[in-house]
Amino acid sequence: MTETLDSIDLQILRTLQKNAKLTTKELADIVNLTPTPVFERQKRLERQGYIKRYIALLDPDKLDLSLQVYCKVKLKQINHEIADTFTRKIQHISEVTECYNTSGAYDYLLKVRVRDMKQYQEFVLNKLGDMETVSSIESTFVMSEVKHTYGFHV
Repeated sequence: MTETLDSIDLQILRTLQKNAKLTTKELADIVNLTPTPVFERQKRLERQGYIKRYIALLDPDKLDLSLQVYCKVKLKQINHEIADTFTRKIQHISEVTECYNTSGAYDYLLKVRVRDMKQYQEFVLNKLGDMETVSSIESTFVMSEVKHTYGFHV
């Protein structure tokens, strides 16, 4: 059972969202506590699943992955077996950075990162095109990023 978060817990979460590389002492200074209770709170937040993991955010342009595409996928039919097969295959496609099962006209929304249009075409033809259950796809190409936040408003 998870506990109710108090204002200090929320402040720790907000601060770590901005910079997860802070030392316990730096974090303690920001939330006006000593390091030991901050360390214990942070470990509790990790154990309870509020903090899933710590990651480094990479620059896709520097990695030559400048083209971002949102790809809507409709399957020919959908049931548990087909959905499981599709999602298992998607897990192994490196170009797909996020995948969501959605409601509406399409069954899945994929976030895809590739070098250029040629690589995206190869992805569509050789990876999505190889999946027998895919009925149609619709691609939306990102021209510029207006807002991107990694954290939540807590």
